[in-house]
Amino acid sequence: MSMQPWEGRDRLVAIDIETTGRRLPSLQDIRKAPKGLRQPGIIIEIGCLELFREGDGWRKAGSWESRVNPDAPLHPDAIKVHGIKPADLKAAPRFPEVADALLAFLGEDLLVAHAYENEMDFLNYEFARCGRAAWGADTFPADRFICTKEMSHAVFPGASGSLDALCDRLWLDRSDRFAHHGALLDADLTADAFVKMALGDTGPRDAVYE
Repeated sequence: MSMQPWEGRDRLVAIDIETTGRRLPSLQDIRKAPKGLRQPGIIIEIGCLELFREGDGWRKAGSWESRVNPDAPLHPDAIKVHGIKPADLKAAPRFPEVADALLAFLGEDLLVAHAYENEMDFLNYEFARCGRAAWGADTFPADRFICTKEMSHAVFPGASGSLDALCDRLWLDRSDRFAHHGALLDADLTADAFVKMALGDTGPRDAVYE
């Protein structure tokens, strides 16, 4: 049996990102843009939660979160999902102001994300946008991530890959997510889902059969 990427690791970080809901421009579009044109921001909230190995399992520990002013409009459909309005971001720091704190919290550890391509693309875009990486560079490469959506397809073949559906199948309480999504809330649920699947604990807890 092949070794899982988290084996031999003592710390992981679950991460989730909320965005403006606007489409990321393609690398081709960015390179064709007029010189000096500033690309719009995409990230409006980041939530991170660390997991430490504890015996054969994992325990949740510290967290880091921040809202981010994207200096860009928010799509109305995105506001319906996360409930964050433009006025809520006026006093928030810009991405360059939180980049160092984010990197310090993440360290060199593997990142746990649901549908990781989104988080990977958003982070790579923002680090290029603030001039800390070249456009198209993998500041956060795919092999840095553990994807709970991919794990769910292995554990529940043919089932929906959404985080909501996964939480229901794993008997995780997602009631706080009924009103609005949130980056730290979703990172916390992603961490719970990872732990249950990694340990093979995919049934209801404290179930009583008569």
